[in-house]
Amino acid sequence: MAAIFDDRNRYATWRALWIALARAESAVGIPIPEQAFTEMEAHRYSIDFERVREIERETRHDVMAHLHHFGEQCPSAKPFLHLGATSCFITDNTDLILVKQALQLISARLARLILLMRDFCAAYRALPVLGYTHFQPAQPTTLGKRASLWLQDYLNDFQSIRDFTEKIPLRGTKGTTGTQASFLELMNGDPVRVEEMESHFLSGLGFRKAFPVTGQTYPRKFDWSISTLLEGIAISSGKMSRDLRLIQHMKELSEPRGDKQVGSSAMPYKRNPMRSERLTSLSRYLLNLTRNAVDTAVDQWLERTLDDSAGRRLYLPQAFLTTDAILILGQDIFSGLTVHNEIIDARLRAELPFLLVETILMEGVKRGGDRQTLHERLREHAMAASDEQRRGLSNSFFQRVANDPDIPFSEKELENVSDPARLVGLAPRQVDTFLAEHADTFEEATRVASPITKVEV
Repeated sequence: MAAIFDDRNRYATWRALWIALARAESAVGIPIPEQAFTEMEAHRYSIDFERVREIERETRHDVMAHLHHFGEQCPSAKPFLHLGATSCFITDNTDLILVKQALQLISARLARLILLMRDFCAAYRALPVLGYTHFQPAQPTTLGKRASLWLQDYLNDFQSIRDFTEKIPLRGTKGTTGTQASFLELMNGDPVRVEEMESHFLSGLGFRKAFPVTGQTYPRKFDWSISTLLEGIAISSGKMSRDLRLIQHMKELSEPRGDKQVGSSAMPYKRNPMRSERLTSLSRYLLNLTRNAVDTAVDQWLERTLDDSAGRRLYLPQAFLTTDAILILGQDIFSGLTVHNEIIDARLRAELPFLLVETILMEGVKRGGDRQTLHERLREHAMAASDEQRRGLSNSFFQRVANDPDIPFSEKELENVSDPARLVGLAPRQVDTFLAEHADTFEEATRVASPITKVEV
């Protein structure tokens, strides 16, 4: 991700745009000599950054500095470089190209995380765990079913990013304020040639379409659309990381840990969930960072104002770099997540008697008991057993129920119906169906061709 947004890739893309524009203009009749294209292609990646800095110190304009330098290297092309274009032709089209490259990488990262989570869900599809509502014990679920909720969020993120990436437009060749007046002049007033030129420009860069209308820039609301995709990953990761921290507090799971890893400088025994905590922290940072896209979109005046430029150069790369780090961290966690079955089983069984109350109530009525009497007696026994637990005693609910003459159950019968696997409903089946229909075809998506071409310095 850093390579996508570094100077080498960005400014090589600027040169690719100048070449694509010249080829498009040539295709509709602008007489540009073939030698110009030979020189441009030969110097496409040979950027002398020190020379660019020297020119920029004089011009105080980054696009002009690179344009002058490219012209020095390509004398035959110099008269035609940037012909009819504005700075935002370069910067905006480049940003959209880099965003597309970045989203393709994010898709691959997401796919790898999805595969790891898919395998985790499948492995623990039927392992009963205590469920929680309000972070209070509730009906059991399975560990695989719980993890499938996290996975489902990421699958939705993946699909949204894939759909969006396929439809990203370029700004195109819209001219200084979006009217294409300069290109119309260049084409001797022929609008058809202007439109054909833009079509050549887009196809030369592998894009299907451009924004139908723009000001000097593409609509900054589009940056907000980009940010919502990354926010989706931040939300999914933030939710999951908090769940993982809670579960690790209960010692049911452990995230990967180095043999020499230190949890605390003062408390040597500590095993902190540092990866999950970092995931929470980065997700929170990303959610706050992308707010910039909203403020920038709202604050654009008429055809363009420059207060967008400096901020976008910071928050767009930072948002993608943060998202990249989040997904790498998620892969790290799921590549070595340890499940502590004994603790899971012990916690479930400590609460299990209470979770059978409704079953006991229904069966007691079928055996001739009074529903309201049974409900009150079960409530009293549950409250008493719960109070004992708070004093450190074991759960006595079954014994209390079995000894109550108003409740027609023996302790043996109660033990027989307390198998956790009987209480998870369709959770294992739900996991199987979910994975088969939504998460079993992601191997190909993990592969992405690098968009980076070496740039000489």
